[in-house]
Amino acid sequence: MALPAHRRTSSDKRRRASHFALKKQNLTEDAKTGLTHRPHRVAPGATEYRGHEVHIKGKEKKLERLLKNSQKPDEQTKSEAKK
Repeated sequence: MALPAHRRTSSDKRRRASHFALKKQNLTEDAKTGLTHRPHRVAPGATEYRGHEVHIKGKEKKLERLLKNSQKPDEQTKSEAKK
Protein backbone atom coordinates (compact mmCIF):
# COMPACT_ATOMS: atom_id res chain seq x y z
CA MET A 1 0.00 0.00 0.00
CA ALA A 2 1.38 3.39 -0.97
CA LEU A 3 2.22 6.01 1.62
CA PRO A 4 2.35 9.78 1.16
CA ALA A 5 5.82 10.97 0.15
CA HIS A 6 5.88 13.75 2.75
CA ARG A 7 3.70 15.49 5.25
CA ARG A 8 1.59 18.37 3.93
CA THR A 9 2.98 21.44 5.65
CA SER A 10 0.90 24.38 6.84
CA SER A 11 2.20 26.52 3.98
CA ASP A 12 1.14 23.85 1.47
CA LYS A 13 -2.29 23.74 3.08
CA ARG A 14 -2.70 27.54 2.93
CA ARG A 15 -1.50 27.68 -0.67
CA ARG A 16 -4.04 25.02 -1.65
CA ALA A 17 -6.85 26.64 0.35
CA SER A 18 -6.24 30.08 -1.16
CA HIS A 19 -8.37 28.99 -4.14
CA PHE A 20 -11.36 28.07 -1.96
CA ALA A 21 -12.50 31.67 -1.46
CA LEU A 22 -15.98 32.43 -2.77
CA LYS A 23 -16.08 34.73 -5.75
CA LYS A 24 -18.64 37.51 -6.14
CA GLN A 25 -21.44 36.44 -8.48
CA ASN A 26 -22.30 38.57 -11.48
CA LEU A 27 -25.99 39.39 -11.66
CA THR A 28 -27.95 40.77 -14.57
CA GLU A 29 -31.36 42.40 -14.68
CA ASP A 30 -34.18 41.00 -16.79
CA ALA A 31 -35.36 43.61 -19.30
CA LYS A 32 -39.07 42.76 -19.07
CA THR A 33 -39.59 41.85 -15.42
CA GLY A 34 -36.74 43.82 -13.83
CA LEU A 35 -35.72 40.85 -11.68
CA THR A 36 -32.07 40.09 -11.07
CA HIS A 37 -30.70 36.70 -12.07
CA ARG A 38 -27.47 34.95 -12.99
CA PRO A 39 -26.25 35.62 -16.53
CA HIS A 40 -27.37 33.18 -19.26
CA ARG A 41 -30.10 31.80 -16.99
CA VAL A 42 -33.84 32.44 -17.06
CA ALA A 43 -35.03 34.93 -14.46
CA PRO A 44 -37.32 33.42 -11.82
CA GLY A 45 -40.91 33.79 -12.92
CA ALA A 46 -39.99 34.72 -16.51
CA THR A 47 -41.88 33.09 -19.37
CA GLU A 48 -39.40 34.09 -22.10
CA TYR A 49 -35.64 34.02 -22.53
CA ARG A 50 -34.03 35.88 -25.44
CA GLY A 51 -37.32 35.98 -27.32
CA HIS A 52 -38.07 32.27 -26.95
CA GLU A 53 -40.86 30.89 -24.80
CA VAL A 54 -39.68 28.88 -21.81
CA HIS A 55 -41.46 25.62 -20.99
CA ILE A 56 -42.42 25.64 -17.34
CA LYS A 57 -44.10 22.65 -15.76
CA GLY A 58 -47.33 23.82 -14.10
CA LYS A 59 -46.92 27.31 -15.56
CA GLU A 60 -50.52 28.39 -14.97
CA LYS A 61 -50.44 27.58 -11.26
CA LYS A 62 -47.06 29.23 -10.80
CA LEU A 63 -48.16 32.39 -12.61
CA GLU A 64 -51.32 32.58 -10.50
CA ARG A 65 -49.26 32.23 -7.34
CA LEU A 66 -46.78 34.90 -8.49
CA LEU A 67 -49.57 37.31 -9.34
CA LYS A 68 -51.28 36.65 -6.03
CA ASN A 69 -48.05 37.23 -4.08
CA SER A 70 -47.17 40.35 -6.08
CA GLN A 71 -50.40 42.12 -5.06
CA LYS A 72 -50.15 44.56 -2.21
CA PRO A 73 -51.77 43.44 1.06
CA ASP A 74 -54.52 46.09 0.87
CA GLU A 75 -55.36 44.98 -2.71
CA GLN A 76 -55.68 41.38 -1.54
CA THR A 77 -58.17 42.29 1.18
CA LYS A 78 -60.23 44.35 -1.30
CA SER A 79 -60.32 41.49 -3.84
CA GLU A 80 -61.26 38.99 -1.11
CA ALA A 81 -64.00 41.30 0.19
CA LYS A 82 -65.55 41.50 -3.31
CA LYS A 83 -65.83 37.69 -3.48
